[in-house]
Amino acid sequence: MKPDEWHSRLSRLRQIAPINFGIRVELQPVVPPNPNRLNPWEYDRELCKKRNEVERLFRRLKAFRRIFSRFEKLDLMFIAFIHIALIFDGLVYLNRP
Repeated sequence: MKPDEWHSRLSRLRQIAPINFGIRVELQPVVPPNPNRLNPWEYDRELCKKRNEVERLFRRLKAFRRIFSRFEKLDLMFIAFIHIALIFDGLVYLNRP
């Protein structure tokens, strides 16, 4: 099967039934369903909380413009600045009232 055919089949499958697509590929839904939904799906609340923490961490890291726009040319310097930003974020978290 050519890559173009695979991509078109995959996009059609996603349009037909996004939840069924996730179940076929063995994905686990993490986001809670809309309360008005007729057939709500089961989701893991603890996994949803962890996902939310990770999303909030990336939002806070984006506040460091240097990371967001990737000013550093060397990978080593980029990773070092990510570590500095994570240390700074941890210190801010510890000093909250």
